Amino acid sequence: MTEIKNLKKAFDKNVVFDGLSLALPERGVFALKGPSGCGKTTLLRIISGLDRDYEGTVECGGRISYVFQENRLIPTLTAFENVNIVCHNEAKTRRLLDRVKLSDSIDKYPGELSGGMNRRVAIARALAYDHEILLLDEPFTALDEEVKADVTALIKELESDRLVIMVTHDPDEASAMGAEVIELTSCARINL
Repeated sequence: MTEIKNLKKAFDKNVVFDGLSLALPERGVFALKGPSGCGKTTLLRIISGLDRDYEGTVECGGRISYVFQENRLIPTLTAFENVNIVCHNEAKTRRLLDRVKLSDSIDKYPGELSGGMNRRVAIARALAYDHEILLLDEPFTALDEEVKADVTALIKELESDRLVIMVTHDPDEASAMGAEVIELTSCARINL
């Protein structure tokens, strides 16, 4: 279980969370929804441990893999190397790159790939890492509808027994993922 108790977070005088409590099970898909600036990405960063400047307690239910808003690929590594670096399993790396329709681009560097192709490498890398929780921050940016549908299906298939927490502004993406929506319009207590 991933549990947040009485979370308080502010940037200077801008209060983002003031007493947020949230309990999530070990498996399931949840979409954080709310207006820009309400703390969706901040909450992912807190859950992941990247942001530790807060009050309250955060208990995470296992290893985390993260698809950031930015692709964060290593520019001097090929698509294959960017994925393989997290799992050290060539067969798994090839299989994932094939599943995101990049088998013909495995030897290309991020600078040689389109934005959508880089996004798929970032997703494949997150799926390759051994994890119990997958965090997705606007994961389908730069993907056309057909590729988005394929990648959504892949994530649902591979993550069916894990906890997935995603940020999206698109209700259709949340629906396609079968996500339960968590509204972050106020910092009330949320228990699921």
